[in-house]
Amino acid sequence: MSFVYWLDGYDPAQRARLGGKNASLGELLAAGLPVPPGFAVTVDAYHTVRGHPEARKAVTGLLDEVDLADPAGLEEISAAIRRRIEQVPLDDRVATAVRAAYAELCDRCACDDLPVAVRSSATSEDLPDASFAGEHDTYLWVRGPTDVLAHLTRCWSSLFTARAIAYRRERGYDHDVVEMSVGVQKMVNPTASGVAFTLNPRDGDRSQVAIEAAWGFGEGIVSGEVTPDSFLVDKVLGEIVQRTISDKAVEYRLGDGDRVEPVPVEGARRTAPSLSDDQVRAVARLARLAERHYGRPQDVEWALDADLPAD
Repeated sequence: MSFVYWLDGYDPAQRARLGGKNASLGELLAAGLPVPPGFAVTVDAYHTVRGHPEARKAVTGLLDEVDLADPAGLEEISAAIRRRIEQVPLDDRVATAVRAAYAELCDRCACDDLPVAVRSSATSEDLPDASFAGEHDTYLWVRGPTDVLAHLTRCWSSLFTARAIAYRRERGYDHDVVEMSVGVQKMVNPTASGVAFTLNPRDGDRSQVAIEAAWGFGEGIVSGEVTPDSFLVDKVLGEIVQRTISDKAVEYRLGDGDRVEPVPVEGARRTAPSLSDDQVRAVARLARLAERHYGRPQDVEWALDADLPAD
């Protein structure tokens, strides 16, 4: 039984132990795409909590009280279940394995106190007739082994958010069928970020890669606060055939206390391209790699990590 699995050693035979998200990250790494380094805490670790007899009895009893017609009551039951799961003492073998893996990840990234994302990766993400996107928790800018372990248990307990309980009940899924792996990945500290589409979303032209980009983190684009720069790249020639550079008045940056905050963009940077031509072409090449790997059009979130060399 192994509680930790490194994403860069992905074997498709391990998919069931890693959940949908971690398996996809491992698959992208195996395909040669630059995914932030990290490891998965396998479903075997979750079993040490799920199999705890007192907690299991308490959770089962609370689930029997669920009434989907009572949203407030469901929220209370969810909170009670999550507290009970998070109170289960962590198995010493799991704690030791995760602490060692976090220390190794720090060494790999040459950072003693590496900030990481602790990401839920439930096996329910693989179900063909259901979508659990957004049902489970992810935590960003977590530092140190103690906090990683605390957020690991929170990801496990997020199997029982009110939304997840209701969705499984409505779809007829047994709560016991769903398991949780958790991913731990280096956080990206981006100079610029955005999305690449391997077809032109305006007209469906599959001969082009459409790229949106802005300074800093992608929150500005997602929230609509920032109108991104946009580029169209010809897939055959690899050349930029159209560019629109926007006035980017705000960028999201990492502030004190590991908080991502909006700050004004000063001077000429407001109307300067957030990507060089070489960077635009590099993003387009990576998006095409993803498209070729999966055999269908992709939309790819990308970032330029300030902590990595320029190449």
